[in-house]
Amino acid sequence: MNLLVTGGAGFIGSHLIRFLIGLPSIDRLVNLDALTYAGRLENLVGIHGQHPRYAFEQVDLRHAAEVHRVVQAHDITHVIHLAAESHVDRSIEKAGVFMETNVLGTLHLLEACRLHWRDSKNHKWVHVSTDEVFGSLGREDDAFDESSSYHPNSPYSASKAASDHLVRAWHHTHGLPTIVTNASNNYGPFQFPEKLIPMTILKVLSGEEIPLYGAGENVRDWLHVEDHCAALWTVLEKARIGETYCIGAGQERRNVDLMKEVCEILDEERANLVPSLSKAVPAASLITPVRDRPGHDFRYAINSDKIRKELGWQAEKNLHQGLRDTVRWYLRNLDWLATASGRKLWTS
Repeated sequence: MNLLVTGGAGFIGSHLIRFLIGLPSIDRLVNLDALTYAGRLENLVGIHGQHPRYAFEQVDLRHAAEVHRVVQAHDITHVIHLAAESHVDRSIEKAGVFMETNVLGTLHLLEACRLHWRDSKNHKWVHVSTDEVFGSLGREDDAFDESSSYHPNSPYSASKAASDHLVRAWHHTHGLPTIVTNASNNYGPFQFPEKLIPMTILKVLSGEEIPLYGAGENVRDWLHVEDHCAALWTVLEKARIGETYCIGAGQERRNVDLMKEVCEILDEERANLVPSLSKAVPAASLITPVRDRPGHDFRYAINSDKIRKELGWQAEKNLHQGLRDTVRWYLRNLDWLATASGRKLWTS
């Protein structure tokens, strides 16, 4: 198997490459990443440039000729497509780059594989998407599943919905052996500090207010990135072509409660790991309500029955312990956090 992982220097992608690199069924593991602001080769220390089965291609998916070159040069047989612009706030300000990367870039990759793969018998193409394409749930609604209708409400989710539809179309029209996954909110080490959990940690370590949209009543289902990586490998190995699988942990939290939980853990852990912060103000006192985000979806939740029953996968990480492990990682990797954020941390 010659496996292409797109976005492999990003948060989920770098975890996925670390998960995959030692598997004997993978002959070659190719990481395609444009190395934009959230893609960092520091996420792959010990692998990048040091593993005989690993190769890196700094390529922007918007450049069709380069995408075709990579697929052909490495004789790619399998794909896990993660590369995407993913931050909702950024999509509101700069929607164009989301459409170019997430939609046009996906089209370029689909076409490269369609032209290179003469048959579908020994190939698979896993498209990694989000629960946000389904829109917003009410407080008492059931969870999203594979039959849920698409109702994207942000430029980001609209771009991902469009890419999902392209993948399905290339399967039904051209017979490309594709599978779509829709996952809930990921968290864990190496997540870029624009996202909720590392942003909360960063603000506390910078001695700044932590912005909380509205009253913080919005609800998300939190999936540890390592559980997500295990799910993606399970899908690549076992899933039926043309199917969709929803991936979630069934661990919902209101944003305000999640922030308070992270702050509580920070207060407990920083005295040991960053002694200079032991006398800082309680982290939760920095939480500050701000104007809500435009079109802010109220609730996401995932029903993972299909992937559990058909493929035998289920999330293993407990959210509270996963949050504690994540906080500890950031406290032990302050240089990574400072460099990624471009900020000076308040540690004295």
